Amino acid sequence: MRLPRRFLCVITDERLCPVELAGMALEGGARMVQLRRKTASGLELYEWAVRIQELCRQREALFIVNDRVDIALAMHADGVHLGQDDLPASAARSLLGPDAIIGVSVANAAEAEKARHDGADYIGAGHIFPTFSKDKTTAPLGTSPIRAIGKAAGMPVVAIGGIGAGNIQEVMKAGASGIAVISAVSGTDDPVAATRDLVGRIWL
Repeated sequence: MRLPRRFLCVITDERLCPVELAGMALEGGARMVQLRRKTASGLELYEWAVRIQELCRQREALFIVNDRVDIALAMHADGVHLGQDDLPASAARSLLGPDAIIGVSVANAAEAEKARHDGADYIGAGHIFPTFSKDKTTAPLGTSPIRAIGKAAGMPVVAIGGIGAGNIQEVMKAGASGIAVISAVSGTDDPVAATRDLVGRIWL
């Protein structure tokens, strides 16, 4: 499977069961689910990953593992998303093979160029707006760098950080191909409806 032209990626939340959240996000129309749980053991991640991948297969959606190339490799995930302090994309590619989808988080054009050189398939750009889902020590990028980052990378840009129903169209108009969210779905009373609303706004 390859990246859709436009899509919503829902990242699992530390506060909720990853499998339950993934199921609701997929029901709402998310085309990608990313398993992220910094405090989990390898066994927990693997067991969640197997179950989430099954749900994604049923919905013809992509399943991505955050950081853990070993978990992605062990259960044949669609791909992995890497931060600047994680295994380089080139090393992940050599382990996961040519068909794996590899995303790399960047904050500027120079990091985007390096990700392209290392063989990434998409760029995670952020944080775009202020966010409370992750601890941040840098200022938000805003939407203006999105197009420049995408041009430097020569690949799709998935924007993340403080994105919700009120600003998602602004981010898409700035050149993003995808949107990644955490609390905009997991922090709502109805994650299915919240996902469905965000997906609809991506295509407006």
